[in-house]
Amino acid sequence: MRCRNKLLTNNLLSEWEPTIFDCLGIVAIGRNEGERLQVCLRSLLQQVADCPVVYVDSGSTDGSQAFAEGIGVHVVNLDTSVPFTAARARNQGMARLLEIEPNLRWIQFLDGDCDLLQNWLPTALDSLSLDRQLAVVCGRRRERYPNATYYNALIDQEWDTPKGKAKACGGDALFRAEALHAVGGFDETMIAGEEPELCYRLRQAGWQIERIDVEMTLHDANITSFSQWWKRAMRYGWTLAEGVWRYGHTMERYNVRPLARTLFWSVVLPVGIAILCLVLPHAWLMLLFYPLQAARVALREYRSGIPLRLACLGSGLTLACRWAELLGIMRFAVSRLRSRPQTLIEYK
Repeated sequence: MRCRNKLLTNNLLSEWEPTIFDCLGIVAIGRNEGERLQVCLRSLLQQVADCPVVYVDSGSTDGSQAFAEGIGVHVVNLDTSVPFTAARARNQGMARLLEIEPNLRWIQFLDGDCDLLQNWLPTALDSLSLDRQLAVVCGRRRERYPNATYYNALIDQEWDTPKGKAKACGGDALFRAEALHAVGGFDETMIAGEEPELCYRLRQAGWQIERIDVEMTLHDANITSFSQWWKRAMRYGWTLAEGVWRYGHTMERYNVRPLARTLFWSVVLPVGIAILCLVLPHAWLMLLFYPLQAARVALREYRSGIPLRLACLGSGLTLACRWAELLGIMRFAVSRLRSRPQTLIEYK
C-alpha cells in the first residue's frame, strides 16, 4: 500500500505528493491523562486525514482506551506484566504504525498531555525532506498554563532551547523512520532520559538533530507542589547517572559535566566545609557560596530576558534540588548494585 497523507491547515486541505511526504504516522503515549489526552487526540484528528494515529496506553483506569477507540484512533495496551516505560510505549506504537502502513517515512511522537499545534507538521516535514542527514526535528514546546504556578512558568522557560543543530530532542518530535530503524529505536530499559540517549546513538551513527523556530506543542505540566518538583529532580539525577554509566567513558563524556556539577554542590562542597570546620573556626562562612551561586545564576537568567522574580526562584530551586538529583543518582547506583528492576519515578 502506498501512502498519500493529507494535512488540514487553517481549515484548508493540502494534499502532498507522496514522493516527498509519504508517509506520516503519529504515536501518542499516555497513562490516566484524562481530558488532556482527549485534547491531544482531537488536535491530531483535526489536522490530519488518511494518516494512521496510534495511542499507546500504559495501564490507564480513566477510560482513555475507550475514548481513543471511539474516535477512530488505533489503541495499543501495554502488557501490565512488564514494567512500563515511555521508551517501550513509543517502540510499540511505532511497531503498530508499521503494521498499518509499512511504507511510513515520518513518525511524529508526542505525549498524551500535549496538543499538537497547527503549523508544526508542514514546516517540520519540509525540514526533514530537504536534509537527508536529519533524523529528528523538534520545535518550541510551550506550557498551556504557564501562569498557573511558578513551577509551570519555570518549565515553560526550560522548553525555550536554542535553535539550530542540537544534541537531543524531547518526547515531542518528528522522526525519520529510516533513522529510527537504523539504530533500533528507543531503549526500553530506560525509565527516563530515553530521548537524549536515542539521539546520542543517532549522532554516533552519523545522523543529525535540529530544533527549528516553530511552535510545536502545548504541554500541561500541572506541577502544583514542591514535592512534585523534587521528584522531577530525582528523575533527572537518575538520568544523569545512567547516562554516565552507559556513555561517560566515550569521547563526548556523555552527562559527565552535569553529574559532576550535581555532586560538587550536594556532596563535595558541604563535606569539605564540614571537614574544614574541624580546624578552621570560620570555615562555615563558605556556606555563602550557595546564595552567591544562586544569585549568579539568577543574574545570568535575568540578563537573558527572564523576569527577575522567576529567575531568582528558578536558580534557588535548582540549587536546592541538587540533593534531589543526588538521591536519584544514589537510587540508580543501588539499583545497579542489587540488580533490582528499574521502576518509574513519577511526579504527577
